[in-house]
Amino acid sequence: MSTITYDDFLKVDIRVGRVTRAETFPEARKPALKLWIDFGPEIGERKSSAQITAHYAPETLIGRLVLAVVNFPPRQIGPFRSEVLTLGLADAEGEIVLVQPEQAVAPGQRLH
Repeated sequence: MSTITYDDFLKVDIRVGRVTRAETFPEARKPALKLWIDFGPEIGERKSSAQITAHYAPETLIGRLVLAVVNFPPRQIGPFRSEVLTLGLADAEGEIVLVQPEQAVAPGQRLH
């Protein structure tokens, strides 16, 4: 693993957002969900494709706070344009578990 500087870390803009809408994404090559996430007034709502189907159903995600990288370029995933990278960690089976704050914080807050 290479070492980075604090300035390198600051280039990655990780923010908290609230999931406002979630749908299955049957057109994706790997099982995924489409998420619409509100990052507050500065950034607004952004879309994300997330491979989180093992632990989450769309209806369980509405209102949930999640962390995402908001300054990567968008990626076209089939017919869907993913604008942010929603962050998660792999469990023992390699399935993704979302990273989220322990307590309520306002959408748009930056990770420090």
